[in-house]
Amino acid sequence: MRSRNPVFSRRGFSRDNGYAGFNTAPQAGGPAVATQGNPYAQQPTGNPYAQNPYAQNPYAQNPYAQQDQQFGAPPQAPATTGRMTIDDVVLRTASTLGVLILTAALSWALLPIDDANISRSYGIGIGAALIGMVLAFVQSFKRKASPALILTYAAFEGVFLGVVSNIVDNRIADGAAMQAVIGTMAVFAGVLIAYKAGWIRVNRRFYGFVMAAALGFILLMTVNLLFAVFGGGDGLGFRSGALGVVFGIVGIILGACFLALDFKQVEDGIAYGAPREEAWFAAFGLTLTLVWIYLEFLRLISILNSND
Repeated sequence: MRSRNPVFSRRGFSRDNGYAGFNTAPQAGGPAVATQGNPYAQQPTGNPYAQNPYAQNPYAQNPYAQQDQQFGAPPQAPATTGRMTIDDVVLRTASTLGVLILTAALSWALLPIDDANISRSYGIGIGAALIGMVLAFVQSFKRKASPALILTYAAFEGVFLGVVSNIVDNRIADGAAMQAVIGTMAVFAGVLIAYKAGWIRVNRRFYGFVMAAALGFILLMTVNLLFAVFGGGDGLGFRSGALGVVFGIVGIILGACFLALDFKQVEDGIAYGAPREEAWFAAFGLTLTLVWIYLEFLRLISILNSND
């Protein structure tokens, strides 16, 4: 169960990534599809769920993986040593977020943002953000989760968030950081409730829509940043004024969609008996998504207060 965050990971829902989803299986009553290396090529053609993109087990070597497959539902792996559980995911996510929050608090307290020191503190924050981005990409392309790498990423990301939050909170909008935290928690809780209630259906169409929207969003923001750097001002205006508010809301909605993808990944990993170390990938993906949502809230609050 690799991190499925579409922004930072190459391992999303693809045909060859080895996860449940898009390995071609024979249709009921039809000829088998010649797919070299497909472990599901001999799946019984009478399975009414053969086209369910989540009906196939990515952990085919798991001795518990084949039970209940005739019903087309993910098997519930027994509570055995070495298999990921929801407690593992919660513990590792809490550890990762704990490191991030700790370093954010330290950078808030130890990196002053007065007129004499703001440039130095902001430079440290940007440097930490770049290091965190590199570490995130390295982990995203690794086949195995590295707890040390994930926690180091969280530490550097926390430094960046602490500096930026302090600047926004004290120089643009008083209380912005707490508002962004509350907003992020509300989105997380709302998406979790909607997902568990079945109001959000994570399938191939949902993933394709989110990926297309995310790609367009990132490209627009990149172009806007380049215009701002080389042309000065606010670039194309995608991050200021009324247009900035619209894009801020779109960014938060995309973050909510990423959360739904993360929840589906965790659910599938537990159902299929993923190895326990995969919980670190879940923690990594959830942390990336929550940071995205928090920054979008912080940016949106900044825009709204700068327009007052």
